[in-house]
Amino acid sequence: MAKELKELTNREENYSQWYNDLVVKAGLAENSAVRGCRVIKPYGYAIWEKMQRALDQMFKDTGHENAYFPLFIPKSFFSKEAHHVEGFAKECAVVTHYRLKNDPEGKGVVVDPDAKLEEELIVRPTSETIIWNTYKNWIQSYRDLPILCNQWANVVRWEMRTRLFLRTAEFLWQEGHTAHATREEAIEEAERMIRVYADFAENWMGVPVIVGHKSPNERFAGAEDTLTIEALMQDGKALQSGTSHFLGQNFAKAFDVQFTNREGKLDYVWATSWGVSTRLMGALIMAHSDNNGLVLPPRLAPIQVVMIPIYKGEQELAEVTAKLSAIAAELKKRGISVKLDARDNVRSGFKFAEYELKGVPVRLAMGPRDLAGGTIEIARRDTLTKEVVPQEGLADRIEGLLDEIQANIYNKALKFREGMMTPVDTYDEFKRVLDEKGGFVLAHWDGTPETEERIKEETKATIRCIPVDAPDEEGVCIYSGKPSQRRVIFARSY
Repeated sequence: MAKELKELTNREENYSQWYNDLVVKAGLAENSAVRGCRVIKPYGYAIWEKMQRALDQMFKDTGHENAYFPLFIPKSFFSKEAHHVEGFAKECAVVTHYRLKNDPEGKGVVVDPDAKLEEELIVRPTSETIIWNTYKNWIQSYRDLPILCNQWANVVRWEMRTRLFLRTAEFLWQEGHTAHATREEAIEEAERMIRVYADFAENWMGVPVIVGHKSPNERFAGAEDTLTIEALMQDGKALQSGTSHFLGQNFAKAFDVQFTNREGKLDYVWATSWGVSTRLMGALIMAHSDNNGLVLPPRLAPIQVVMIPIYKGEQELAEVTAKLSAIAAELKKRGISVKLDARDNVRSGFKFAEYELKGVPVRLAMGPRDLAGGTIEIARRDTLTKEVVPQEGLADRIEGLLDEIQANIYNKALKFREGMMTPVDTYDEFKRVLDEKGGFVLAHWDGTPETEERIKEETKATIRCIPVDAPDEEGVCIYSGKPSQRRVIFARSY
């Protein structure tokens, strides 16, 4: 394992390679035989499962129910909302045939040309169209509203340049799709769900985020407004980590979803959609980890405490393991996930390095001397510090320590982000900060898509969001010199 760690690229020398190395060496994921797709390994999937469980409960606590809709969407559905299809057309995977047959020349299997579909099917890049076609059958009256549905699923967006977790041709996510009787209810829903995402990011992932509106250029295809949470990674680049969309009546009109309102008149339904994906795994890795491996917040760590016996011979192993097993049982009663690693075919130093690489928050080590003296060694992953403490009261100490580590990981990320937020007033200063420092750049913008596009072309920086709490501030656009009422957040991004 010492050799493995030496092969982990230094974060400061090559952040991109460091990230790729870490995803693979920590056993989170690996590339597959299918270009652009990846295998999420058990340890990585265990983190995703903890994310799912937490988010799923948050959704249910806000009145949502889970459902499931088809993977395949008729091509004609995408023609009904022009802006939506334009946004996804270049990323769609298309099913044209439904059968294979043996090659007459004996060269394996071929597509049967007689099995061509009458209408091509799109592998879902997102589900608005199939869901709103379904909602048409569910909604007749205001009494049928609201509909608050979420689905956990996979989607396909045919990306040409992929990166583990951050951008892959197939990825896992959840997508909420809600229907409402009024505009106000739908806007309230979109705002509620972006706050749920912000709560999860900060209190579970330990990642501080900025909540804001996307510029019209950056909105979801088919939305009237897109809310986003934007996080900052340790290399100074932004990562969009979750979005919530107010769709207005666009999809209801496209699929003719009308209802009789309280006044007895026909009206179109108001809609939202919102989602986060396994991209959150990338955010978790890049926001906290270091040159020794992963740093996981305890609330999402598959293993919160690992126990390693130090021994010589089978008798010492049995005695130390028996004591550690008793401690593990007490911790498990408190809902703490514990692993006792009593493998006798690898050295304890190998185990220390392995669990450091995997980001386990707390490591306990005990040898015969500790057993006799009633002590145990505790090591923290977040600070790489360790101390010898009494075994008495250990469960209380561990509970408190996990909370302390969770808070410390968040506060460290918050301090970093605050130091990477730079207000600028000129275009030259804007470009210099992007090149020399990175991070979130707060600048005045004249509100036009033309200016936004020119800045993007010249600097590769985009408007990450217009913060919901941005104060009014008279100024002039850094690019055009035209009047501006508030600063927006620019950054280079993933």
